[in-house]
Amino acid sequence: QVQLVESGGGLVQPGGSLRLSCAASGSIFSVYRMGWYRQAPGKQRELVVTITSGGSINYADSAKGRFTISRDNAKNTVYLQMNSLKPEDTAVYYCNAETPQLQFWGPGTQVTVSS
Repeated sequence: QVQLVESGGGLVQPGGSLRLSCAASGSIFSVYRMGWYRQAPGKQRELVVTITSGGSINYADSAKGRFTISRDNAKNTVYLQMNSLKPEDTAVYYCNAETPQLQFWGPGTQVTVSS
């Protein structure tokens, strides 16, 4: 099992920045990919960005140029730096971890972009 806890969400004005954190614990040795997804009200959950254990990164088009994923292996933590935020970025952001057999999700953190 892998446990994930997100933090760093909140209310920010358009054009502002936030950094989300995802702390992983448990059987993290089996995780080969981690990432961030988001779900806006009335919409399906969608990919934001993933990073593999080898360092390969895949950004959704909506995140390219504005969001940056990084990780601190010593802290078992993945970060999502979000810049130039827009109202359409408002959503619950979920951390995800994949093993060869299973996917794990954090409880999510709310990001609201509004003036």
